[in-house]
Amino acid sequence: MTELSADSPNAREVQYWNSAVARAWAELHEPIDRLFADLTQRAIERAAPKPGESVIDIGCGSGTTVLDLARRVGPTGHVLGADISQQSVDKARERIAAAGLSQAEASVCDVSTHSFATDSVDLAFSRFGVMFFADPIATFINLRRAMKRSGRLTFAVFRTPQENPWATGPIAAVRHLLPPMTAPGPEEPGQFSWADPARVRRILEGGGFKDVSLTSHDPAMRLAGPGGATQAADFAMMLGPVARALSSGSVAEPTAVRSGLEAFFARHDSPQGIVLPGAIWLVGASA
Repeated sequence: MTELSADSPNAREVQYWNSAVARAWAELHEPIDRLFADLTQRAIERAAPKPGESVIDIGCGSGTTVLDLARRVGPTGHVLGADISQQSVDKARERIAAAGLSQAEASVCDVSTHSFATDSVDLAFSRFGVMFFADPIATFINLRRAMKRSGRLTFAVFRTPQENPWATGPIAAVRHLLPPMTAPGPEEPGQFSWADPARVRRILEGGGFKDVSLTSHDPAMRLAGPGGATQAADFAMMLGPVARALSSGSVAEPTAVRSGLEAFFARHDSPQGIVLPGAIWLVGASA
């Protein structure tokens, strides 16, 4: 295990992703995977990992993308799943061992400061793991040192809050019941911090990458099946911004929050289930 420095530039994120409230991201990987299934496949197909390649999976979480990447690079390749959450890494290691994939590993690792072997990586991949760096340009300068001259990267990141009502609609519906929350500034870590294409290009080009491209993808985010308002509310209470607000312990009426979420999701119920629009960028670049 790589030790995380207490004075890491990402110390705030390290603290959060190792807290009790973030444990659900490791434990609930199955519904998370179902929610992200379409966009995950789009991102991995865009990355096109090849047999024998060396891959870093940034912010690998509970290991779903590590497993998929490892199967694609095969026994002659190697995939390192890097994450700052010990609890997610533990779950990823369990799943790697159960799958018997000796070419995969997961490590508690801060990509911003970790000393990677130089000229060793063919592909850097991430599904929503790059939006939370306090100093992203410094992070990608560090990552660039690890890349082979022929290396490339592929990331999935969210576009604007307005384009992602699956994520912003539920908390908007109960915001009046929650403590005041300040949205991150345009240069601060956050779910939508890579929404601006100009900022994405500035980060990656500042980190030494070239041929930066952004391709839009608009996945339909299926939060529950038909009649699943209660299920969707449970999910929102355990993961995401509502869960983070509830973790403060200052919410006077958590049952009212749940009722408000159920009412919101019920309004979006349909024969196809509770489906709301999503919007991501598939970001690519060359080393």
